[in-house]
Amino acid sequence: MQLQRLLSFTRKAVDEYDMIQEGDHIAVGISGGKDSLTLLYALHGLKRFYPKHFELSAITVNLGFENFDLSPIQALCKELEVPYRIVDSEIYHILFDVRKETNPCSLCAKMRKGALNDAIKEMGCNKVAYAHHKDDIIETMLLSLIFEGRFHSFSPKTYLDRMDLTVIRPIMFIDEADVIGFKNKYNLPVVGSKCPVDGYTKRQYAKELVRQLNTEHPGARERMFRAILNGNIQGWPDRVPHIR
Repeated sequence: MQLQRLLSFTRKAVDEYDMIQEGDHIAVGISGGKDSLTLLYALHGLKRFYPKHFELSAITVNLGFENFDLSPIQALCKELEVPYRIVDSEIYHILFDVRKETNPCSLCAKMRKGALNDAIKEMGCNKVAYAHHKDDIIETMLLSLIFEGRFHSFSPKTYLDRMDLTVIRPIMFIDEADVIGFKNKYNLPVVGSKCPVDGYTKRQYAKELVRQLNTEHPGARERMFRAILNGNIQGWPDRVPHIR
């Protein structure tokens, strides 16, 4: 995927869900993976020409894995002139050494978001951008249907009133396959996950299920995404098509 295509789909999401306002200070949550680094490139590129001016910072919560080298990301942020903060934590130690969790994903996400949001507020940011792409949104909908019995997925924009912080998802219209293509084309400095349960989660099950459904019923994936956009999901903002 070319940078121009990335920026086009990012602006589509930002415009249609009114994600960015004049004077915003947006923190990009960086995990080290392909998705968050693509998001960083997307917002850095958008910042150059978007009519509403905004500041951009990047942040990583270091969970405490051994040999988790973030220096390539530090170098990238320096090259892009984006301030970068690393928040050290003992989340890995708590989950695996103290509690000895066998299914740690939910608690890990909660602890990571808590540490992330506290640091973001300290940085003076009023918004945080998460790197959930189209496939993430479809997979979350399936997980919700199968395990919760409701039709739901990530919202493009969510206001966290207790934190006075808004979550946005600017790459929601971008396929994971395009993210992979962008990573390869621009040689993004991906820092691989050190999590011992990575790849063995319910989300991986949903990913494989979507792939199977789309193989057996071509176009099913896009139809599921369209159903989400048109589904009047509780908590989702109104979608406003923009003509530029």
